[in-house]
Amino acid sequence: MSDDPQETAERHLLYFADPMCSWCWGFSPSVVRMIEDLPDTLEIRPVMGGLRPGTTEIMHDRAKDSTRNHWEHVKEASGQPFDFEFFNRNDFVCDTEPACRAVVTARRLDAGKALAVLKSVQHAFYAENRDVTNINELAAIAQSHGFEDRAFRSDYEDAETITETQGDFWLSQASGVTGFPTLLAVEDGKAQIVTIGYRRWEDFGPALSAWAAEQRA
Repeated sequence: MSDDPQETAERHLLYFADPMCSWCWGFSPSVVRMIEDLPDTLEIRPVMGGLRPGTTEIMHDRAKDSTRNHWEHVKEASGQPFDFEFFNRNDFVCDTEPACRAVVTARRLDAGKALAVLKSVQHAFYAENRDVTNINELAAIAQSHGFEDRAFRSDYEDAETITETQGDFWLSQASGVTGFPTLLAVEDGKAQIVTIGYRRWEDFGPALSAWAAEQRA
């Protein structure tokens, strides 16, 4: 992947997300529709945003209350499932780097599976209350997508994977992304905003599909 969306000429989509971003989980059905409805030749490139990478502070009650409020809004808007038993945890550290790195690891090993792994990490965290900051949980998710356990764990810990994950965080900032999810349509070195924040497929899909179907001169 190029470090700059302006450097590549082919038509594609850049999807900036974080596996532990609740609005990205709400947006997940729209991503599924994109995959189903857009041409197979139009690549959707996931870029990990790094919502709270490197966080070391345990979630306190005020943070839990704020997060619960976000989850309730997302559930109402999107209909996505949430397991609110999460808020009974007493020692959770919301470091999003491990989950982001797991998606980057999948992308490095088999780019075609990266979006599916992203969705599974989201589902594990939000709908199943699994700790996706834990490598054992992340490796189990990867195995469910056909990744060999030892290979996944090895690449996950590789210095190049860590650097590539940090590169995703940098790209998000350098691209001016101010929130997740963000979807950009890139063509001839120019990026256009498709959506910043949660939107239903019905609200942006027809225009994006028309753009994807356009014949290039």
